[in-house]
Amino acid sequence: MPATAAEQGAMRRAFDLALRGPRGANPQVGAVILSPDGEILAEGWHRGAGTAHAEVDALSHLSDGAARGATAVVTLEPCNHTGRTGPCSEALIAAGIARVVFAVDDPGEASSGGADRLRAAGIDVEPAVFAADGTDLLGSWLAVQRLGRPHVTVKWAQSLDGRAAAADGTSQWITGSAAREDVHRRRAAADVIVAGIGTVLADDPALTARTPSGALHDSQPVPLVLGRRDIPHDAAVRRHPRPFLQRAGDDLPAVLAELRGLGFHRVFVEGGPAVASAFLRAGLVDDVIVYVAPVLLGGARLALGEIGVPTIGSALRLDTVSIDRLGDDVRIIAHPSSATADPTKGA
Repeated sequence: MPATAAEQGAMRRAFDLALRGPRGANPQVGAVILSPDGEILAEGWHRGAGTAHAEVDALSHLSDGAARGATAVVTLEPCNHTGRTGPCSEALIAAGIARVVFAVDDPGEASSGGADRLRAAGIDVEPAVFAADGTDLLGSWLAVQRLGRPHVTVKWAQSLDGRAAAADGTSQWITGSAAREDVHRRRAAADVIVAGIGTVLADDPALTARTPSGALHDSQPVPLVLGRRDIPHDAAVRRHPRPFLQRAGDDLPAVLAELRGLGFHRVFVEGGPAVASAFLRAGLVDDVIVYVAPVLLGGARLALGEIGVPTIGSALRLDTVSIDRLGDDVRIIAHPSSATADPTKGA
């Protein structure tokens, strides 16, 4: 049976509840329990690793038997596995829930299957209610489940002729204020910002997310410096509001695995051509964002280095997501294409 108006309203409420939970290794999930006549009986949300899942949290506010015949509205398919807590599907069955409405399927290899378990117990299940909104809410967590690692965005700014800096190494500022504001907004949305040690030593970047006025955004990414050389005691990154990490960077998959284990889902790589090239060469990039300024610099300081493309036939093709004007600059967002390059075509 399609979701009723009361269930749709409850799902909107569940999305709001989900946002109360922390971002981290676990998804943000909200739940609402409705009586048979559509009245809200209880609400819940997931408060972090090791705490009750949203469905169980909502049920905990009801007395025994109060949920019998009720409907559970949840942003994510109820889980079907035992981790630090028990399966939510079993908790709903035990509570006597008659119907479950959810937005997004659980893609976890261990945790999926809750909907099938509920149906097997005779519970009516309605999936994919406001699925697009649920996917937006859970986007980074879903990407981590699919990829097995954090989602990686590589960003760089360049001149029209593909340079990242002038001959003397200066690069502030190639792009204008609108492009820089866009970058800082994206930094604020990331969990980790990555820069190479060469960039840290040459430019002394703060690696913070700032507003146009220069104030810090409320949300700040954790700085990660790749490279073995020592970071100076007076480096700006040491004054970052969040403690920085430093790793050698020889094994990028291992670095990403560590970040996932720490609960980080969104990695924003923007610290130098060598680091950007390394991630692309390793096939670990999900999105590329390039800001192109209408300026010519010439010289050898290219925005991108060697990425393992010996011939045009093995070029890394990208699918363009968007091309936008930001002041005098152009922002291009693309992601690697699965299509194989045809060496007989192109310029």
